[in-house]
Amino acid sequence: MHGVDDDFTRQLQDWRMLTAEVLYHMPDHPHVLQSFTWQTLDVPPRFPRLIGFLDFWSHSIDGMLHSVRIMHDALIRPAEYRFVDKELRLN
Repeated sequence: MHGVDDDFTRQLQDWRMLTAEVLYHMPDHPHVLQSFTWQTLDVPPRFPRLIGFLDFWSHSIDGMLHSVRIMHDALIRPAEYRFVDKELRLN
C-alpha cells in the first residue's frame, strides 16, 4: 500500500501489539531481579520479533534472563475499520 504507514498495514495483516515483561538477573547482583518492559508489533503465535530480541539479549547483554511474560492484542479488529469507496467534498 503506497502512502500508508507500515505499522498500520501490518496491523491489517493481523500483527499484534506485543508487550513483554522481561525479568533478568542484575549482572553486579545476580540474586536481584530487574524488570524491563518492551513493546513492538509482532505476529502470533511464533512472535519472530520477540524471539529475535531475546536471542540478541542472551548473546549481547550481561543480565541473564530469568523469565518473560507476554501480553498481546490486536489494535485493529475487522469490525473497527472499513474501506470507503466514495468521497464527498463540500466547499
